[in-house]
Amino acid sequence: MGIFTPELLPEGEALERLLAAAPELDLVQVRVKSPGRRSGPAPARALLEWCERALDALDSIPDPCPLIVNDRPDVARALAGRCAGVHVGQDDTPSSLVRRVLGREPVIGLSTHDAAQVVLACEEPAVDYLGFGPIFATATKGYERGLGPERAWSAAAGADQLPLFPIGGIEICNALELDRVGRAAVGAAVFAADDPRSAARELRHLLGT
Repeated sequence: MGIFTPELLPEGEALERLLAAAPELDLVQVRVKSPGRRSGPAPARALLEWCERALDALDSIPDPCPLIVNDRPDVARALAGRCAGVHVGQDDTPSSLVRRVLGREPVIGLSTHDAAQVVLACEEPAVDYLGFGPIFATATKGYERGLGPERAWSAAAGADQLPLFPIGGIEICNALELDRVGRAAVGAAVFAADDPRSAARELRHLLGT
């Protein structure tokens, strides 16, 4: 999964980098940062506009990867029929309510940060996949330390039938430590790379996909 945060990319190059990486991605999540804050809901209008730009760009290539919205079920609903779904955090709208709002078809992902949250998420029928992390230290979210790959291995093993995506500080230099999981959510390591498509392809190889 690619985490696409346009504000973190060189001005004017965000969509170009998205299109370069897209053929190697199974899913792309659009994340817009809250001004002056490391966390919190993204501004709806800015997120909607970036999602529309990304969707228009992806429509220009063969077999575009699906796009999901970060944080905002209202934006996902506004883009019904175009985006694949939404990803929410532990402090966002509960996934059960998101399912009632969006209906049966859209994909719903949920962030988790420990084994207890993984167990609870697996008992929630509204959830389609899990994010888990941060695995390594990441400046994007302000974490100086990560949970470590061993916790990701255990979380993936305990996630029952739900796909689990380790996230946080994952780069080419450490992705091999997650090959037991076989998937990851990655941002800068792909989109900020000199060659986004090659970076995404190498990460897939290291993860064994």
